Amino acid sequence: MQTATEALPREDESAPNGKTPRWRRAAWSVLPPLGFFLLVLGFLYLVSYVLLNPQRQFLLPPPHEVIQNGVLDRANLKEQLHALWDTAKVAIIGLAIAFVIGTSLAILMSQAKWIERTLYPYAVIVQVTPILAVVPLIALWFGYDIQARVVVCVIISIFPIITNTLYGLLTVDSNLHDLFTLHNAGRWRRLRKLQLPHAIPDIFVGLRVSAGLSVIGAIVGEFFFRQGTPGLGRLLDLYRARLQTDLLMSTLLFCCLLGIAMFVLVGAIGNRLTRSWFESGGRG
Repeated sequence: MQTATEALPREDESAPNGKTPRWRRAAWSVLPPLGFFLLVLGFLYLVSYVLLNPQRQFLLPPPHEVIQNGVLDRANLKEQLHALWDTAKVAIIGLAIAFVIGTSLAILMSQAKWIERTLYPYAVIVQVTPILAVVPLIALWFGYDIQARVVVCVIISIFPIITNTLYGLLTVDSNLHDLFTLHNAGRWRRLRKLQLPHAIPDIFVGLRVSAGLSVIGAIVGEFFFRQGTPGLGRLLDLYRARLQTDLLMSTLLFCCLLGIAMFVLVGAIGNRLTRSWFESGGRG
């Protein structure tokens, strides 16, 4: 008969200190998404070869044809890589401008309640206004080239930066504020040495969200302006018009990869900057 102690679940005795081995943790972090990816591939092959008529197979070509025509073909790959670079430039510039404007507005709003009540409703209006409704105005004011696409990026990606930065600036512990008050700290010193360091993790949370949104903004601008240097959005529209579904899907793949790269890069920078005084980019 087992005692209560023997019935308790045991840690992995083969690992030091009872901890899960590193290889097992790595396997659990890789295998689930890999398995889901294989399921998606199987579903695509099922739809392409079984559920669709052969005459309509061009609507959803199998994955190997997408890779063969969109990635392994040198001419098509070169065209998509040029478009990827143009879209990445627009997304990076738009994200940088949104970061500067968004953090500046959040800092202003954190300094006085009346400033927050004055500016925050307009930030919400920018967030909820459909971008298609203002595309004609953007085209009239900024033309159809890179400036207009950067403006679209800023409009789409600025709100998470404002809200997360403002949250980080306003949620400092009141005891810390009292400590700075006891030392006669001014508004600028309090902001520089207390509020901004405290808000850094929240700033990078907003930046990670906005990084993906900036890619969406760049592609949306290219798709609807249809002028200037060709980016991924222009290629999507071009392949759609030509019914080149295989190239359309490979371009979508590059769009996803760009968004993931932006998200991971911003997250890595944030984790590196906050590692010394925050655990994993969060508050310890």
